[in-house]
Amino acid sequence: MADSIRILLIDDDEDDFVITRDIIMDITGRNYHLDWTSSFDEALSLIREKKHDVYLVDFFLGAHDGLELITQAVAEGATAPFILLTGQTDRETDEKAMRAGALDYLVKGTFNPYDLERSIRYSIEHAKSLAEIQSLNAQLEQRVEERTQELAEAIQKLENTNRILYEAQQEIEKALQKEKELNELKSRFVTTASHEFRTPLSTVLSSASIIARYKTTEEDQKRLKHVDRIKSAVQNLTVILNDFLSISRIEEGKVYNIPSTFNLVSFANEVVDEMQALVKDGQKIVYRHEGSEMVELDKQLLKNILINLLSNASKYSAEGKTIHLSTHVTPETSIITVQDEGIGIPAQDQTHLFTPFFRAQNATNIQGTGLGLNIVKRYVEVMDGTLDFKSELNQGTTFTITFPQTV
Repeated sequence: MADSIRILLIDDDEDDFVITRDIIMDITGRNYHLDWTSSFDEALSLIREKKHDVYLVDFFLGAHDGLELITQAVAEGATAPFILLTGQTDRETDEKAMRAGALDYLVKGTFNPYDLERSIRYSIEHAKSLAEIQSLNAQLEQRVEERTQELAEAIQKLENTNRILYEAQQEIEKALQKEKELNELKSRFVTTASHEFRTPLSTVLSSASIIARYKTTEEDQKRLKHVDRIKSAVQNLTVILNDFLSISRIEEGKVYNIPSTFNLVSFANEVVDEMQALVKDGQKIVYRHEGSEMVELDKQLLKNILINLLSNASKYSAEGKTIHLSTHVTPETSIITVQDEGIGIPAQDQTHLFTPFFRAQNATNIQGTGLGLNIVKRYVEVMDGTLDFKSELNQGTTFTITFPQTV
């Protein structure tokens, strides 16, 4: 403790100031300087200046009391210790003083120089300890806040790392799944190719051998029959090869959407005329259109889509059946529908309809690679369209394609 200690006595009775001054002068070994004020407001003003080391506060201060003064001063940030001077010596006064912020209290008229010196010394040391504790608490809170922030940042980094690892794991799983699908695709390709190529090649080989036996004019009819068989087999081989080539180009990302503006009705009629010559005997393609005739779509991709759907409609329908092609153009969309009267698709097979090389249970005896609808779906997606279908067993199937309209 410093050799010179400044004390402020706050008491509205000058006689108490004189008594307190005399008691302080009797304290040996210490240098005390006593100031005095009798005003509540002046006392608060002096406390705010923080020039004193300790405050002696009388319980009664005219219209106010010492507890009120201590409470207000502490609330304003006063850190020097307060000692309450009271004429009452009871537990209630003690507790009120402590709650207000006083560090000690003395009963007026009973304390001597030793009691006052001990109380001043104790209060100053106690105040210093409290200040140190508050400082340590503040430092601790700061460190806790800093550690909390560091922990939050560490957690954020960990979460980011976990997210990156999760995304990497997802990518790896996707790559593995794609590799698995590719291996399955290759396996199905080998199986399908060996089967689908064998049949037309056998037809070509056998028909070519038989043709060699027909040498007379009378046998021209038989010879032409086998020539037609060879042409049909070669045509089937071309379709199969085109399907495989289309899948390869799609997988390599070499299929692009290159739209152009054209008359959809004229275009559809050309496709119908071309396909009418290739459908089964007695089958007829009926075309109907509604709305505007001009569209902006990829003409080649659309032709491939229509040829594939119309070919399927003919393939899976009996002779003499009707195939319906309709187009409907609105300001928002271009809608194309292909409807047949064929064998339909079993309900349990419909979820796998667009899977490469998939063949429905009722189509295994009909020639095909199982690639056509997958190619159609991929072409439609490249053109930013959607493909839907409805099918009922032995009643037929309807495919509906919707493209956004930009013309």
